[in-house]
Amino acid sequence: MSQIDILLPKMGESVAEATIIKWLKSEGDRVEADEPIVEIATDKVDSEVPAPEAGVLLERLVKDGDVVKVGQPIARIGSAASAKAAPAATPAAPAVVAPSGNGNGKATISTVMAGSTATPIGKSGPSGKFYSPLVRNIAQNEGVTLAELESLPGSGQGGRVTKKDILDYLPNRGTQGAVPGAKGSDIAPAPAPTPAPIPASTARTEPQTPKVLPGEGDELIEMDRMRRLIADHMVMSKRTSPHVTSFVEADVTNLVLWREKIKKAFEQREGEKLTFTPVFIMAIVQAIKEMPMINVQVDGYNIIKKRDINIGMAAAMPNGNLIVPVIKNADQLNLVGLARKVNDLANRARMGKLLPDEVSGGTYTVTNVGTFGNVLGTPVINQPQVAIMATGAIRKKPAVIETPQGDLIGIRHQMFLSHSYDHRVVDGALGGRFVRRVADILEGWSQDQSF
Repeated sequence: MSQIDILLPKMGESVAEATIIKWLKSEGDRVEADEPIVEIATDKVDSEVPAPEAGVLLERLVKDGDVVKVGQPIARIGSAASAKAAPAATPAAPAVVAPSGNGNGKATISTVMAGSTATPIGKSGPSGKFYSPLVRNIAQNEGVTLAELESLPGSGQGGRVTKKDILDYLPNRGTQGAVPGAKGSDIAPAPAPTPAPIPASTARTEPQTPKVLPGEGDELIEMDRMRRLIADHMVMSKRTSPHVTSFVEADVTNLVLWREKIKKAFEQREGEKLTFTPVFIMAIVQAIKEMPMINVQVDGYNIIKKRDINIGMAAAMPNGNLIVPVIKNADQLNLVGLARKVNDLANRARMGKLLPDEVSGGTYTVTNVGTFGNVLGTPVINQPQVAIMATGAIRKKPAVIETPQGDLIGIRHQMFLSHSYDHRVVDGALGGRFVRRVADILEGWSQDQSF
């Protein structure tokens, strides 16, 4: 067989790159078709890349920890004969691509031997920013400090510093002093011009995260990769969208009594447990159909009105992290179909078996904080969506019941709905009417509803 390059596959519409976590096969190993050869991680989910055909893994083109673009070759497979025919690699000093000045203020690419005496830079800094091996090697060889990297406004996912960011930064870095090993010159270098001071009234400073040092007896726990991604995503969402939250209390007594009446028959007939989540999703989908401007995304000063209604459902994992699997085209499913989807995605989320495409493409998200006994919450928008709803715990409470004979005090099943929305495009009128409409649908649930 001829040699075949294995490319990093497309993993959802919003996923552009992945991090190589761990190679499962070594060079020279036999691999079967569809056998996983490497574990990868995106900002959505962890997954494996399989071999497209049976053969021998001839070469691994990327290393553990590398950040790889979708469509980039990551490995090469071929026949056993190809592996034997391949010439033995001559050991060479490791090299990295690093920029060098060309005298006109622009950066050019040159090969720099690794082995700089600069202090090694870790995979992440105090702010939680991730630095790829290539960025770290360029920084070390060019004498760029961790403090400088931390100050760079990264253009990658979650503010990550990319190779382009550091290459663009180096030519404008200012006077660096004499280059080690350079010969002296009779001509003294011209002094760098002193920049004009910026008036205090116009100077902009980025807010700095306060440095916190552990005290005696404290335990220092490093965030795992997923927790770092969640942290970056939440901070990005708050910086992107001005959040407003509206609250409504709903009387869901009829819904509770209906579920108690039919849940055993539902499980016997459909083989699925019936929770409240698919009912909440049905109500949200109906409200989106009536108010489609809640199902939008923002691109600069453009509003993208989404055709599909894809509902994300936040799910807690055993390690405490959060993941949001997505029910695609939720408006095309009935209650039974939604129940199957909800149970399947929730179970596989807990086992870490979700596929990348199953955690992308959401247009609206619901999170059930009542699962943890919380009465209400103020959820953070899952970008690039513009709204998210939190459903609180259902509790028995005394309430006023209006009847033709007069008002009565009775025991009712009540819950809070919290609706956070992006005030750039969703005003209080739309955001408030939407959550009120969802509450009305739940309150009007018929005890004779079929399934």
